[in-house]
Amino acid sequence: MLACHLNDEVDLSSRNAEFVKRSLEWIITYFGVKEGTKIADFGCGPGLYTLPLAKLGANVTGIDFSERSLEYARNRATEARVSINYICQDYLGFETNERFDLILMIYCDLCVLSPAQRSVLLKKYRSMLTPQGKILLDVSSLAGYAHFKEAASIEVSQLNGFWSPNPYYCLLNSFKYNEEKVTLDKYTIVEADRIRTVYNWLQYYEPESLKAEFFACGLNIQEYLGNVAGDKYDAIASEFAVIAHPD
Repeated sequence: MLACHLNDEVDLSSRNAEFVKRSLEWIITYFGVKEGTKIADFGCGPGLYTLPLAKLGANVTGIDFSERSLEYARNRATEARVSINYICQDYLGFETNERFDLILMIYCDLCVLSPAQRSVLLKKYRSMLTPQGKILLDVSSLAGYAHFKEAASIEVSQLNGFWSPNPYYCLLNSFKYNEEKVTLDKYTIVEADRIRTVYNWLQYYEPESLKAEFFACGLNIQEYLGNVAGDKYDAIASEFAVIAHPD
């Protein structure tokens, strides 16, 4: 499966900012984040979570493959006079001798990976946690899968020019794979001098299927939540979150 991130823009909408604030408050309280807490944020983007946690004195590492997002994150950290270890890299290849008290993976990043990639990443998480370390991540749910519709469309400069600074047509074809509970958005970007195709896969879970993947990688799910702000698990919501720890 080939994954692409469509949220490379800095999203500071009021709704998103309020959720980030609420989830940070819950994370800090629930996990007892304090000075010296070692945290890794996989897919950290523009630093929406890393910066506030670092301001508390936590030892924070952020990993992301978007240089644009990390440039913004580094500038904000410099302005705030805090030290954050930002690494521009595909997190599937990230290696370190550090051990973390908390690993974050937010915005359903796990779901865009293939089964083999998820296995690699979850085993990596297990090896990078301290003995009492925890993982917090969110995933797309089967309820979200049920609401996904197969469709086809064509649009000029789709996503406000996301795919190219030059004029282009974007053909979007959306598919569902019922046995695997996977969806695919296939983007064909047609420019004057080239044609590109990008495949955006998404895996959907129920608690038991996610539990099985974690267990196979030496991890146990401690708790199911509605989201990374600590809300109660809701079986009809489009996403849910989990807290996990080494087996």
